Parts: sequence; C-alpha cells; structure tokens
Amino acid sequence: MDAYQGGYAAPVDAYQGGYAAPAPWEQQYQPAGYADRVIDLTDTYVDLDEYSPAPVAAATQIDARSISAWFGTHKVLDRVSLHMPAGTVTALIGPSGCGKSTFLRILNRMHELIPSAALAGEVLLNGEDIYDATRRVTETRKRIGMVFQKPNPFPAMTIGDNVVAGLKLNGMRVSKSDRDALIEECLTRGGLWNEVKDRLDTPGGSLSGGQQQRLCIARSLAVRPEVLLMDEPCSALDPTSTRRVEETIGALASEVTIVIVTHNMQQANRVSQQCAFFLAEQGTPGLIVESGATQQIFNSPRDPRTADYVNGRFG
Repeated sequence: MDAYQGGYAAPVDAYQGGYAAPAPWEQQYQPAGYADRVIDLTDTYVDLDEYSPAPVAAATQIDARSISAWFGTHKVLDRVSLHMPAGTVTALIGPSGCGKSTFLRILNRMHELIPSAALAGEVLLNGEDIYDATRRVTETRKRIGMVFQKPNPFPAMTIGDNVVAGLKLNGMRVSKSDRDALIEECLTRGGLWNEVKDRLDTPGGSLSGGQQQRLCIARSLAVRPEVLLMDEPCSALDPTSTRRVEETIGALASEVTIVIVTHNMQQANRVSQQCAFFLAEQGTPGLIVESGATQQIFNSPRDPRTADYVNGRFG
C-alpha cells in the first residue's frame, strides 16, 4: 500500500486474505515516549477570561480524506472521503457492520483507543489535520464532542455538576454566577432546562433515559465544541424522548456542526441536510456508495443500492 498524499498510511506487509496488514498501532501513530506517558486530562488550563460565549453560528467544517481503517489485520473502511459542511447535520446511514461508527470515532480520535486499531488518510478540521503529531488529543476532543448510543451521565453527580463536569476535566474554571448561567444555558440548548430547573441538585441518574441523553448533550455543549458527533443517540429511547432529542438536534444545527449515525431512515430524513450511505458487501471493507443532499438521497438516489436501502429492501 502506498501512502495517501498528506495522510497517515499504515506500514503494511502482505498477508493471506487479500488486504495488507497494518503494522502494530504503536509503530504508526504514537509519538516518541507516548507509551510511557500518562495523559493528565487536567493539564490544559484555561483562565476565566478565555472562556468563550456560545457560538452564534457554526463556522467549522470537517473533511475526511481517503480514510481506511483496520482492527488488527481486518480492514473495515476503504478510502472513505466525506465533506461535512459547517452548520449542517450529516447523517451516516447503512446496514450494521459497514463501518459507520468506526468512521465517526475516527473523526475525534477515539479509534486509536483500541490497541489493535490503525488507520490511513487524514481528517481536517477547518483545514487543520487533527492527526498531526503536534496536536494534543485532548484539545481535539474538546473541539469535537461525542454523544454515545447509551446515555452515560455520572449517576451520583448532580444534574448541575454533570453539565460542568467537562470543564473540570479540561482544567477550565468559572465563577459561581457564571457557572449557574452556564448550566442554564447548556440545559436550555440541550432542551432540558424547563424539565429540571427546580431539581438541579438531584442526581443525574434519577432522570429518565431520554432526559439523561439530553443531559449528556448539555454536558458536551459546556466545553464549546465546534463539532458534535452522535452515535445512534436515540436507539435506546422511546418515541417521545426520540422526538425531543431530534428537536434538540434541530435547534443546535445552526450553532454546531453535527454528524449522526442512525439506523432509523425516518430520523435521517427528518434531522439531516446531508446523508452518506455506507455499505460493506460480501466481506469487503465499508465504503461510501453515495452521499449528497438528504432529499436527493431519499427521493432520487443515483445508485440502485441506495434506493433499495432507504426504501427498506435490505438492511
């Protein structure tokens, strides 16, 4: 395999099965001394006067270029490229096992947390490569937030403390008055304020599943991410909670660039402006069959496989 231009090509040796096996992860991406260093999440300190207000409009785009990914010798993505415009909800759709969630984790460097994982290609945040050796992983993950499939608030921590937990992990501090204002702002943007404003001192674990997911969204917003990644955020929720999370996504879309993985075609059609259809056929790595405006993907797709999938003929 040749190096992708400007990217991170995995050193490879041929192996039986048709694909090239990447060299061990630590030989590819870990800078000198990385394996011996414990990253302290509190070592990024931001003074109060550096704490920025909520963005008026999203201004950050993200570009994936020729992304390939492996788990050990198993290749799961093959040269995937996708432009995700600022202020847009991009939905990643496709059957299970086609690499959507892996692609999402690559966008904020969570893929590398898996010891056997490797990748090639590049991810650009407003033109800057997030995998550049000089960039701090913690800074990247602060700029690109993540909401997972299962709500994961700190159950014993109060609702208010849950919202500002990310500030502590990033070494950021705010005054008491600013803290209270920030909690209200983030819970409002997360679509939860009116439901919890009179019980901010109760544990986050006391909330319903849908409320917990919106609390996690509010917690992500507190550190002012420029991009928000969502991995099937409504898959474990009831229809009412799903609707409220979708309303929250719609309200945030003008402020934060959003990328969402979903198996719900109706949801993708409702919340996104752009769709990318992933597919892995007959044991081959996942790739993007087609991407474009959501209405075009659902109403007049160019590839018959896309039409079959969005109309429920397979998957």
